Amino acid sequence: QLQLVESGGGLVQPGGSLRLSCAASGFTLDYYAIGWFRQAPGKEREGVSCISSSDDSTYYADSLKGRFTASRDSVKNTVHLQMNSLKPEDTAVYYCAADSSLYCSGYVWAQIKEYEYWGQGTQVTVSS
Repeated sequence: QLQLVESGGGLVQPGGSLRLSCAASGFTLDYYAIGWFRQAPGKEREGVSCISSSDDSTYYADSLKGRFTASRDSVKNTVHLQMNSLKPEDTAVYYCAADSSLYCSGYVWAQIKEYEYWGQGTQVTVSS
């Protein structure tokens, strides 16, 4: 059974950091583009970042560049999202998603329909 599981969410103060993890079972993440998305209450799910499978190139939402970094840990079959300088508006449920044919580029990487597998999400709350 193919499964993605996010972890690492929690409550953090503004300006703090969190590292989310997306672990896979049943398949090898190295062969998949991995997208991170988030959904705040009352808002649509939006793309956060994408890391390609072929060259590990990354894309980020413009508003998050410089604060968020995606990376792979092939040994642990995990993708991480390092989030720094967190703001209250970063509060959301964060999801990882995987697709075997997607290359992260242009606007395609942020399209929900492009991803085949999804995790259940992890809550991130930024509040003092």
